[in-house]
Amino acid sequence: MQRISMADNLRRYGAAFSAAIAALFLYKLLTPILDGQNPYHTAWVAVVFSAWYCGVAPAIVTVLLDLVGIWYWFLPPVGSFQLANSKADIAGMLGFLVFSGLIVVLGEANRRSLAKSRLAEQQLRSAHAELERKVQERTTELSRANENLRELSGHLQQLRDEERRQIARELHDSVGQLLAAMSMNIATLQSQSHKLDSAGARAVSENSALVQQMGKEIRTISHLLHPPLLDVAGLASAVRWYVDGFSERSKIKVDMEIPAEFRRLPDQMEIAIFRLVQECLTNIHRHSGSDRAKIAIREEDDSVIIEIKDAGKGISLEKQLELSSGRTGVGFRGMRERLRQFGGDLNIQSDHSGTFVKAKLPVEPAAPASEDRERAS
Repeated sequence: MQRISMADNLRRYGAAFSAAIAALFLYKLLTPILDGQNPYHTAWVAVVFSAWYCGVAPAIVTVLLDLVGIWYWFLPPVGSFQLANSKADIAGMLGFLVFSGLIVVLGEANRRSLAKSRLAEQQLRSAHAELERKVQERTTELSRANENLRELSGHLQQLRDEERRQIARELHDSVGQLLAAMSMNIATLQSQSHKLDSAGARAVSENSALVQQMGKEIRTISHLLHPPLLDVAGLASAVRWYVDGFSERSKIKVDMEIPAEFRRLPDQMEIAIFRLVQECLTNIHRHSGSDRAKIAIREEDDSVIIEIKDAGKGISLEKQLELSSGRTGVGFRGMRERLRQFGGDLNIQSDHSGTFVKAKLPVEPAAPASEDRERAS
């Protein structure tokens, strides 16, 4: 740092010395034109330059060099430090010193102001760079937190699907078996109902109907929690089964378009698509007021496309904005999170003629038929 400061001082003093000498030589060249009038013309330029760019001490050096040079070379008698018109020449030199001093003061004030401005600009740049660094760090942390949240959400979705599978299995294997045993016992009672009075026989018959209804409801709940067809026969069969049951329960006509030989997908992806269809049809039944719907599932350019459309009253613009911002709509948020786990996206369009939901999931190219048969077996 000391060597750099010394070099800077040498540069500033060298510039001031050069300016002073140049001013004297320039006036020497202009002497025939100026006819010796006011020999301080060129000196003012050197003083201004030194005061603005070289500093106080170099500017003082310039003033003194020019004063001495003018006194010796341009004030009569030339080539001597004697003065022919001492009062006028001394007054001129004093005036040159006074105004040069003012120029030096103004120049130093300007230099300090520029230095402060540069320092403030440098501090502002440093603060801006620090702010950008912190913003980048926070953005990275937020992205990491969002990624961890998505992973956690995906893990929770898998846990919930697994719990649904276990509950469905328990309902089918335990409660279903108990109901089957009750049904057999009631059948035994029914065979002997002729020994009972009319009220007892009617109660036995009603109990039999209630047990059958309970068994049907439990099978329906079990299948809705996790349809066994999804594991055994694949997505196409499970969706067709669900759509048929939904149409029967809701009286909503659903047109289904899915290839008969729709290939098997990864288990979690099939569950995600099934839940998407389930959620959309539930929303149609609850909110749309439509008496018909259409579902199309197809494979296109290494992607699975799911399109679900109704002819209901649509979603209000305010609600659509809330759905797009994620402030509301737990079902839609859950669907988006499910699809995002597989790199998919969900698009919702709605107006007075109905709502159109389109999901797109990237998939690996279809495996050869031999591999599909091996998986199925």
